[in-house]
Amino acid sequence: MKILRILLAILVPPLGVFLTFGLGSTFLINVLLTLLGWLPGSIHAVWALVKHEEQLNRTNPY
Repeated sequence: MKILRILLAILVPPLGVFLTFGLGSTFLINVLLTLLGWLPGSIHAVWALVKHEEQLNRTNPY
């Protein structure tokens, strides 16, 4: 599932962020960045998903 979210974050950035965070500030920031251009939206989406995974791994190392 993680790989699918990363692929969606690259291809359709707001969808990848929405599947992970839902409607919230991270999603809105990503939509705005994607409206400015596909590349800024994709970079933000991948960064947000990687940080989210790091945070999950930090709280539950197993």
